[in-house]
Amino acid sequence: MINSIVDEETTGTGQKKTKFRWVVATLIFLIYTVAAADRANIGVALPFLRKEFAMSNTEAGALASLFLLGYAIFQIPAGFAYSKLGVRRIFSFAMILTSVFTGLIGTAGSIFMLKLYRFGLGFAEAPLPVGLTSTINHWFPPKEKGTATGIFLAAAKFGPVLVPPVCALIIASLGWRYIFFIFAVPGILLSLIWYILVRNHPAESPYCSLAECKYIESEQAGPSQAAAPQKPYNLKWLDTLIRARKISLLETNARVFASWDIWGSTVGYFFIVAIVNVLLAWIPTYLLTVKKFSIMNMGLVAAAPWVGAVIGNILGGWFSDKVINKRRKPAMMVTAFSTVFMMYALIHSPNDPYMLALLMFVTGILLNLGYSAFMVYPMALTNKQTYPIAMSVVNTGGQLGGACGPLITGMILDMYNWDAVFVFLAVCSLLCLLVLCTITEPVEDPLNSQP
Repeated sequence: MINSIVDEETTGTGQKKTKFRWVVATLIFLIYTVAAADRANIGVALPFLRKEFAMSNTEAGALASLFLLGYAIFQIPAGFAYSKLGVRRIFSFAMILTSVFTGLIGTAGSIFMLKLYRFGLGFAEAPLPVGLTSTINHWFPPKEKGTATGIFLAAAKFGPVLVPPVCALIIASLGWRYIFFIFAVPGILLSLIWYILVRNHPAESPYCSLAECKYIESEQAGPSQAAAPQKPYNLKWLDTLIRARKISLLETNARVFASWDIWGSTVGYFFIVAIVNVLLAWIPTYLLTVKKFSIMNMGLVAAAPWVGAVIGNILGGWFSDKVINKRRKPAMMVTAFSTVFMMYALIHSPNDPYMLALLMFVTGILLNLGYSAFMVYPMALTNKQTYPIAMSVVNTGGQLGGACGPLITGMILDMYNWDAVFVFLAVCSLLCLLVLCTITEPVEDPLNSQP
């Protein structure tokens, strides 16, 4: 089977250029779909958890946020661990541990145990995005990194696509606890497949030909120093707007931590991830308690933004790679700008489930056009040794935003209403846009510097 996938008669030593990196991309998509589902299922289960364990909105928000607190705390340690030990030694163990904590949530007999297991799930899952983006950085040439990262982050949204309808069926037939028992199984199986098939570097893989290794490595002089674009790029006005310029790579951890471009993208990602996680954790409750939808209509509408998110992530990665010659900031800025208006539109959302699903679908597309760019952006600033640290800094900021968002939403709901929540999210998006205006776009060919 592997031989047919990589398209050559012998593995590893043939001269024909294999395409095993896309097998790796497929595994990345499947694994992160499962991981995203493991974190997202709490949103659908939350209304039923609150019936069994009495909670205020603030307490419910805190339960949703604890995952992201554990997730954020262990991002930077995971980055250092990958830099020292490589992905293969850590990644599969982290995925198995993620599945274990997912299953344990179904056994919880108190709010304290729920909180403990949710925090443990965040701790276990923290190494996964650093490992997957580091794998992308090693396995793909620069002109494909945006697309590969779009696939990776599309998985983060495809998991929530599956969660509402699947969880609705499980709850209707078995009860909320079985959500976590059933969701624990796929991650264990995929972690074993990953350990068998994926190595730290293409050159170590028996399934990756020498020709494919050379293709990947030939464009690795610097993450943004790729071959000439396939189509002429002459959007000088855009390069001026996004402050495009050549940069010297951040080749030490000290330079990474001193870079405003890294910290600016971190702050911007803080706000965007806050918005995403509020929708992830609270929209099922909103649909059941405010819109009074049935559980099946809730499953339909709650899945809609994440269907749009899958499309938005892939479109955003393709657009930045193929159309604007690996510029990442434009998609990030479009996401921040458009989300301000989509949050305002949700204040006046329709009561019809199909119309609301359409509005949520469009919101998901726009919110995620630039989502993957936050992960790709540090690749153009760093080398392969410093990227895991830079990425872990950006992702730590994002996940701290994700931890704050659901908690603040619970506090707002205890004092005000859902209109105030959507205004809060619109302000977050506007602040993201303002911060993005302060960072540069690191490219090899800035048109705004030409005469």
